[in-house]
Amino acid sequence: MSTLFELLIVWGVLTAALIALLIYRGTLTMHEDDQLFLGDSEAHMAREQVEIMAKVNRLGPFVKVLGTASAVLILAIAGIAVYQQMTQMQQ
Repeated sequence: MSTLFELLIVWGVLTAALIALLIYRGTLTMHEDDQLFLGDSEAHMAREQVEIMAKVNRLGPFVKVLGTASAVLILAIAGIAVYQQMTQMQQ
């Protein structure tokens, strides 16, 4: 296997993981309410909202790292592909 193909596989796996996290975060935020007017009897709803936001906040660093890694890797792959094409044209 060529190095370029292996890098494309790694990029695909990283990007698939990023997409899965984004979908999961989207499903979590669908259950989030923008505003709650709660009395004492609805305190469990407030706890649920806090738990949802905690989960979303825990996902934030993973989404940033995977997004950055995916972007850097696709740029590196593009650079390698251009370099390989340029060296083949010179021969």
